[in-house]
Parts: sequence; C-alpha cells; structure tokens
Amino acid sequence: MPMDPSYFADMEAKIPRGKVRTRFAPSPTGYMHVGNLRTALYTWLIARNQGGTFILRIEDTDQGRLVEGATDVIYRTMAECGLTHDEGPDVGGPVAPYIQSQRRDTYGKYAQALVEKGCAYYCFCEKAESQEEDFQRREDPCRSLSAEEVQARLDAGTPYVIRQKIPLEGSTTFHDAIFGDITVENSTLDDQILLKSDGLPTYNFANVIDDHLMGITHVVRGSEYLSSAPKYDLLYQSFGWDVPTYVHCSPVMRDQHNKMSKRRGDPSYEDLKAQGYLTEAILNYVALLGWSPRGERAEQEVFSLQELAEVFDTGGISKSPAIFDIEKLTHFNALYLRAMTPEAFHAAAEPYIRKTATNPDLDTRAIAGLLQARCEKLTEIPEKVDFFDALPEYGLELFTNKKSKTNSEVSRAMLEAAIPALEALPAWDQDSIHDCLIALAEQLAVKNATLMWPVRIAAAGRTVTPGGAVEICRILGREETLRRLRLGLEKLTV
Repeated sequence: MPMDPSYFADMEAKIPRGKVRTRFAPSPTGYMHVGNLRTALYTWLIARNQGGTFILRIEDTDQGRLVEGATDVIYRTMAECGLTHDEGPDVGGPVAPYIQSQRRDTYGKYAQALVEKGCAYYCFCEKAESQEEDFQRREDPCRSLSAEEVQARLDAGTPYVIRQKIPLEGSTTFHDAIFGDITVENSTLDDQILLKSDGLPTYNFANVIDDHLMGITHVVRGSEYLSSAPKYDLLYQSFGWDVPTYVHCSPVMRDQHNKMSKRRGDPSYEDLKAQGYLTEAILNYVALLGWSPRGERAEQEVFSLQELAEVFDTGGISKSPAIFDIEKLTHFNALYLRAMTPEAFHAAAEPYIRKTATNPDLDTRAIAGLLQARCEKLTEIPEKVDFFDALPEYGLELFTNKKSKTNSEVSRAMLEAAIPALEALPAWDQDSIHDCLIALAEQLAVKNATLMWPVRIAAAGRTVTPGGAVEICRILGREETLRRLRLGLEKLTV
C-alpha cells in the first residue's frame, strides 16, 4: 500500500530552518574516547560560533553493543566539559524524540518510501552479518524481483531487509569542508542495508533521516566515514533533500601508524580525569588535535571554551591525522593549574592532599600553596605530600649535599644549633621561622643553604619537597618539627 504523502509533508513542516544546527550523536557503547570528545567539541563550537543550535542525539539502534550506564557517561562528560545542548532527550525540543530507538516507526516509513521511488528494494537473501562485507549487489536476485514476487514473499512472512539501490553506472560527487570535492564510481559502492530484519535502521540510514528531519546543517564526523558519504549523498538525492555541510576530521593517532584505541590502553576522557588532568586543559588540548587558529590568534595556544567559540572555524581543520601527545597535554595541564586562583587550586587539590596527609591539624591551604607552582597533574600530589603525615625512613647520606656544602658532621652542627633556636621562638609562623634561621646562619657564619638543607632533610626525610625548610616547618607545627629535628640529630650522633 503506497505511503500517505501527508505524513511526509507534516514531518517536513516540523523541521526548524534558518540558522545553523549541529548535532553530536554518540552511541551509548561505553566510555567517551578522545576522538568522540573532539567531535562533540567541534560540533558544539560550530554551533556556538554561528549563533546556532546544538543538539544531543543518542544513536542506540545497534542494540547488541549497548552498555549499561553509557548514556549517563555521555551526559556527565558533556556537562563537565560545558558542552551544553539546546535540544536533546533530557531537555526536549521541536523535533523530539532524540533517541533513535524511539523513532523506529519513522525509519520504516522512509525506507518504504525509498522502495516506492525505486531507490531501495526488499532483500530476502539470508546472510549472516559477517557475510555482509562480501555482498555483491550485481549478484543479488532481489534487485530485480517484480512487485508481485515481492508482495508474495511479504505476505508469506519471509524475513527481509531493505537495501539501498545504488545505480550500477556513473559516479557520485560529494563535497567536504576539509577534503573538498570527492568523486566515487558507483560501481564501487555496495547496496547497503537501510532497514534490518528486526525493523531497526542501520546507522547509515538512521543518521541521514534524522539529520534531515532535525534540520542539521553541519555534520561533523571522523574521516573513516568518507567512504560512506557518497551513499549518504545518494539517499539525500533520492528524497530530493538538501545535503548538509560535511566536516570529516582526520583521526587522532597514538603514533604515526596506529589510531588511538581503548583496547591498546589509550585513555578515554574519564581516564584522563582520573590521571589528574583538568577538564579545561583536556578540552584545550583536544581542540588543537587537528585544528589551529588563524589570523591574529594564530600563535595562541591557551584558550578558554568561550574563546574557542569565538575563533573556531572549519578552515583551520587539518587533513592530516593528529598525534595524541600525553606530554603536551601535561604541559597544558601545568599551565592551567598555575593559572588557577589559590582558592580554586585548593578546592581541586584538597582531595588529593588528604589521601596521604590525613592529619586534620595539617593546613591543606598552606600545603596547596606549596604545590601550585610545582605540580603538573593532581595525581602527583599524594606522593609529594605524604611526608607531612609520617616521616619516611631515610638514610644519613641525604644530609650530604655538595651544593649546600653539607655532610654528616656539618649537618649535626646545624641541627644542634637550630633546635634550641626554634624552641625559643615566641611565635610559630612563617616570618618568625624564616627570620630565626636566617639570623642563625649569619651567626654561624655559614650560607643559608648550609643550615636549611639539614633542617629540611630532618623535617621531611626527602631531598625533593614542595617548599623549603621554612614552609615545611611552619606546616608541621612546632612540636612535630622539633620531634623530627631531634630524630635527625640522633641519626647523626650515633
């Protein structure tokens, strides 16, 4: 029975028009990998740069690959990154629903309409999914079945799929914002499945239907979809629809030869967060994976999300693959950590400080102040500050430092002088401790470092610490500092 044309007219009437509309359409199949995050970011930036609308659509038609909780990961990641959507499953919009499995009936109607136009056909061949890559349309007898034969099989309840009917001759040319015009011979294209035997659409069909019905003007996706683009174009042509602007981005690589892959241990967004990287630094770095600013900001590297929205344009996207460099991300992260206000850094750092510096009397704000200029990742913090909670075991060799001109004998003399001087301090604050030790060094006729080195070793049990002897003693407090200095002196006296 022919489709009712009024249905399609009503669907056309709902389509928002007149401004840029982009969409991020992830499948809820697990984590948000770096390539996905970059696609979401670029899609969001195009919409925000053009004063357009950004849509979140959940593409869950591949039911066998769905992972429980993955949709929550998508929402959480988007929210943390500030990639707010104007329309989507949770906020609604004029072209709802925004979850593909809830649009099932729509795809069936459009697939049937393509059959009526002669641009698709019912295929009753029994093929396993693994055999689909070897499908040869020229050998498919279903392409040439008469309408009567098709109806007889449908009436008999024979399982079927609906395939796109690619022209046997000629070529298809499509345009991409990054790669320009690309022409493909139709003979190289397969009659892809549009509607599966379970009535659900394939990704390749559903995204074309949804992109049109949602008024999408720009489609951002990975360059691995370039090979499918001519088939998408043929679908648009079959319906007489305008083709959106394609923006195919080259892959993010782990090295010169391999794409990033979770199976190879490459990090997802959540992994990077867990490794101590700030969301803002991750976004900034991901934006530059295959894109660079032009014009007066061509040399700029550090961008806020708002600044990215102001300067982003697809002309800055490179055709070349981008290599993910964790050291470069670490560099960005350090810049962001140091640019934070002391209050914001403390808020971010405190949970990590408290993993090892558990004593409630310790001043986490003072510890954070020592860390901010000396920290590249938040996850470095616990190891850097664990000595505040408990003095680690250390050997006498730490007291020997050529630059500070100390050895065990010199260090013993320095501690013998420092302990009573610090004991006598009327107030235990930074200035008092500093002035006391500086004056003592002058009195002993030694360089400041000659006194400070053994005090720091005795107080921290380490040669490398965030902050020097004065700051460490202030944070430890008078009683704990003197206890540790006496233990150091005992080690040197034995």
